[in-house]
Amino acid sequence: MSWLFLALAIAFEVSATMSLRMAAAGRRWLYLLVAAGYVTSYVFLSLTLTAGMALGVAYGIWTATGVALTAILGRVFFGEKFTWVMSVGVVLIMIGVIMVETG
Repeated sequence: MSWLFLALAIAFEVSATMSLRMAAAGRRWLYLLVAAGYVTSYVFLSLTLTAGMALGVAYGIWTATGVALTAILGRVFFGEKFTWVMSVGVVLIMIGVIMVETG
C-alpha cells in the first residue's frame, strides 16, 4: 500500500508544479490547484511513511521522480529546453532511485 501512496504523492506534486507554471503564465485561479496539489501530495507522503516505508527511501524517490517528471513534462507541455545533459541527469536520477531502493 505504501507504493500506491507514494505514487499518488508524486502525481499530485508534479501536477501542482505543472499548475504552478500555468498559473504564473496568467491563469491565477490555478493557484488554488497548486495549493491543493501540494497539500494532497504531503498527505500522501505522510501516508506512505505511516504504511511503513523508510523516510530516506520515500523522500528520495518522491523528490527525484518529481524532478525528472517535471523536467520531461515541461518539455512536452511547455516546449522548455531539455538538453542531452538533462537527459543524462534524468538517467542518473533513475539509477540513484534504484540504488536507494535496493541498498
